[in-house]
Amino acid sequence: MKVILLQDVKNFGTKGEVKEVAEGYARNFLFPRELAVEATGGHLKQLHKQEKLQADKKAKVLQEAQKKAAKLEGMTVEIAMRVGENGRLFGSVTTADLALALKKKGVTVDKRKIDLSEPIKSVGTYPFRVKLHPDVDANLALIVTSEN
Repeated sequence: MKVILLQDVKNFGTKGEVKEVAEGYARNFLFPRELAVEATGGHLKQLHKQEKLQADKKAKVLQEAQKKAAKLEGMTVEIAMRVGENGRLFGSVTTADLALALKKKGVTVDKRKIDLSEPIKSVGTYPFRVKLHPDVDANLALIVTSEN
């Protein structure tokens, strides 16, 4: 008997898969626990429709990330910080500071998506990345200046 899995089943398969199973396993285990439905014409059609919707949604998210990356690519962000001796900062520039500076420029970015290669603790120019999507990154520059 062919079934469509509605949820992940440990050591068997993942959601959306069509599997061939014994009739007893389907009737006594999968169906009562609502882990699967029989692979009839209607259910298969519904599965293909859901897969298409998921693919369209993923494509839309990727396209939006690419648009945002094009807007961000090469942008320069300037942050003024309190500076002590030898150009050292009191504290450091954090991803939250960068997210706030980008928001002031009109681009909303989650601070968890900002990747600093090293802690920024002195005045200067530094490159950083924004990971907008697993396949899309934007490279930006940060200029740290003295607030004084």
